[in-house]
Amino acid sequence: MKRHEDLVGVLEMLQEEPDEELQREADQDAKSFLADLDKFELETLLGGEHDDRNALLEISAGAGGSEACDWASMLYRMFTRWGERSDYKVELLSETPGDVTGFRNVAVEITGPNAYGYLKSEHGVHRLVRISPFDANSRRHTSFCKVEVLPEIEDTEVDINPDELKVETLRAGGAGGQHVNKTESAVRITHIPTGIVVNCQNERSQHKNRASAMKILASRLSELQKSEDSARMSAIRGDMGPAEWGRQIRSYVLQPYTMVKDHRTGFETGNTTAVLDGDLDGFMEAFLRKPPSDDTFIE
Repeated sequence: MKRHEDLVGVLEMLQEEPDEELQREADQDAKSFLADLDKFELETLLGGEHDDRNALLEISAGAGGSEACDWASMLYRMFTRWGERSDYKVELLSETPGDVTGFRNVAVEITGPNAYGYLKSEHGVHRLVRISPFDANSRRHTSFCKVEVLPEIEDTEVDINPDELKVETLRAGGAGGQHVNKTESAVRITHIPTGIVVNCQNERSQHKNRASAMKILASRLSELQKSEDSARMSAIRGDMGPAEWGRQIRSYVLQPYTMVKDHRTGFETGNTTAVLDGDLDGFMEAFLRKPPSDDTFIE
């Protein structure tokens, strides 16, 4: 690499004739080179079948009422901030508000190079421990949300029989302005054979919402096929599949101490504020670098 050769040349020159200013510049260049090399090495790990694709991310609140819905909104903000920090486009696809606060369910599309490759590390159950802002007695509560991450699959890539679809139009709810609420722009598509239901309501255009819904449906059907293939292989091997709910991949503890820990990789940090503001790169890198093993799972 030319940058490496240039650095070696400068260092050799400094050994022969020391120069403080040139040394400082060389130190900065070396740090920049090592950072870029580390980033390049990380990108070589993104070799999965769909790692280079956009990502569809859905957050669903677990049991716990307002606590869980508020946790869903915190996760939505965290992933939105991560997308912005990574120069990705984040587009809200649908939302189901909680009764008091937050979201019962919220789905977004994150568009950019290797979006799915990075975000697949977030697929699973996320657990929050904190003093509840909704508890008058200030007791500590535990909340769960399930985060589902799928690669974006075009509906043309999956065999979908139109006769097996139930398409409904309805008025959108949530924040969307007067136009969204007054017209039947929202679309709900049910895939009858599997029972998969997809809602899209963010766009004013019914046509655009239908296109987005079909894209999500295609991704879900593709993932279902992979899951069925995986289940058949597990049955052949005699494996017992992990519980899909309650087996958290990561815990976020805000009280009595502060820590975010990933239970698959062991990576942790005490800077919970930064993590909830979208600083997820350390967790994603640890996930990508973790050697494959039998106990590695993505729920």
